Amino acid sequence: MSTTLRSLHLPRGADPLALLDPLAAALSGGPAVVASPDPRVLATVTEAADRAGLPAGTAAIVSTSGSTGTPKRTLLPASALRASADATRAVLGGAGQWLLALPGHYVAGLQVLSRSVFDGTRPVVVPDNAPFDGTAFRAAVARMSGPRRYASMVPAQLALLVDGAPGRPVDATERAADLEALRGLDTILLGGARADETLLHRVRDAGVRVVTTYGMSETCGGCVYDGVPLPGVRAEIADDVIRLGGPVVAGGYLGDPELTAAAFSEHDGVRWFTTSDTGTLDAAGLTVTGRADDVINTGGLKVSATVLARTIEELPGVRNAFVTGLPDPVWGQRVAAWVAGTVPAETIRAHVADRLGGRLAPKVLRRGTRLPMLPTGKPDRQRMIEDLTAEAASTTTAPRAEREA
Repeated sequence: MSTTLRSLHLPRGADPLALLDPLAAALSGGPAVVASPDPRVLATVTEAADRAGLPAGTAAIVSTSGSTGTPKRTLLPASALRASADATRAVLGGAGQWLLALPGHYVAGLQVLSRSVFDGTRPVVVPDNAPFDGTAFRAAVARMSGPRRYASMVPAQLALLVDGAPGRPVDATERAADLEALRGLDTILLGGARADETLLHRVRDAGVRVVTTYGMSETCGGCVYDGVPLPGVRAEIADDVIRLGGPVVAGGYLGDPELTAAAFSEHDGVRWFTTSDTGTLDAAGLTVTGRADDVINTGGLKVSATVLARTIEELPGVRNAFVTGLPDPVWGQRVAAWVAGTVPAETIRAHVADRLGGRLAPKVLRRGTRLPMLPTGKPDRQRMIEDLTAEAASTTTAPRAEREA
């Protein structure tokens, strides 16, 4: 007998609130929903569920973003989604109405919908039939009625509201109106990508309550708020890698027992997920320092790609940066950077050389008005690595490569 699943996908421009009923049914023990940007995935996931079996209590199957490679199909129990919603409600100060500004088939959008189901509220939608902008955002916020008003956003959306679209003149009146709308929200959960500290300070100084979140599909989205784990969630560091435990942890990966065994474990009655991120944990909370696989080794000199990216982002005029190591026949790896901003390449290289040494200055450099992004609002790491690899290959004699996108 074929497993009964339902697709949590709508074509662009359709009303995402149509997803509430199938999700509510799944959370109440009905057919699980398959959350994916591609409606064809329903058939392949159903085939995988028929082969491997679907664990009891599974409410949603979420495809990870694919920002670092092939997407994985994460099994989210209804109990984990409920635990996440309950903990979020407790930390934020009570149930409220949510703004849906992200696709409902990704974990952050799914969480907006599931929290609404659990809290008995109805979210207000920022239409997706046009690119996200301040006009649509302000109109959506104006339709919210409370009693408390929340939003979940990615840093790229917040930056657009505060600074305007890259490459376009700043409209001071619109920016002021966007800030006023942001202040009208009780809390904005900001996650999905690393947030620029300067942007956070500016927004918070303007009276906007922004809470940074850390988590992933495997933890029902954000489960650490401003460095502090949600109630019931535990964080620990093992061999410099972050591990997250508690009732919000997923049930594993559909049809991939080896990958499940490598990433998930259970001991002392707590289910744990081992992330791909490095970090530190102290009295101030959890700090993500980079990815376990982002250490660049160039001629025996090792440095975190995240540290390099943050160094580049210190420069005025740089919106954000992505750094990776590319293979080099002499040095092992060479530093490559994709930079969003207007800063000249030589200024970027000189700044990195001054702060960290000349060997760590980007040898391959690509610039543009913005980083390539996935539909989730996360930087598209795979796309940028491919771009930089092609850039390096196209320059076989010059020691430095650069192109503007």
